[in-house]
Amino acid sequence: MSFENAKVLSTEPLANSNSVWTKLVKLTYTDPKNQTRTWESAERTTRPKNSDIDGVGIVAIFEKPTGPEILLQKQYRAPVDKVVIEVPAGLIDEGETAEQAAIRELKEETGYVGKVAETSPMMFNDPGFCNTNLRMVHVTVDMSLPENQNLEPDLEEDEFIEVFFVPLTKMYDECKRLEAEGYAIDARVGSFAEGIECAKQFKL
Repeated sequence: MSFENAKVLSTEPLANSNSVWTKLVKLTYTDPKNQTRTWESAERTTRPKNSDIDGVGIVAIFEKPTGPEILLQKQYRAPVDKVVIEVPAGLIDEGETAEQAAIRELKEETGYVGKVAETSPMMFNDPGFCNTNLRMVHVTVDMSLPENQNLEPDLEEDEFIEVFFVPLTKMYDECKRLEAEGYAIDARVGSFAEGIECAKQFKL
């Protein structure tokens, strides 16, 4: 897929009254010394009422003859005006669990039908800026199943996603290579790669 036409055309202020997905809030709080302070924060407006998280990230690792490989995506993201290297991810729908959302998003974005293996603790993406959070859901994909032979993603009209695989042993180097080529690295991908490098270094 070519992303060469994807670019930001203009930037302008946005009032909360015109915002669909996010809002800005001013927080008043007391610090550890009981001093009153204020903080500017952003919040998603899409979190379901009965959910404690906004969305999920999906860790899908495929066992291949040459070794385990992680499923990643390339997707243009206007806020950074770059194509970003990401794991499959998405927002929680009303009434969904994190696990249900992960299976749905994996199928919609990649075509793969997976099975949940593990769900992470709640994680906050950038707590000094916003309250956005998620859980990472680890899934397994049985490539012998008929539904995983002829993949049929079900992307939204405004979603443009390219799926690819990276060997876990080369993930950190691949992140550096992709950044050098002009891609942005999502923090979840970069942190996962850093973790692998730490495990190698300290022989964990």
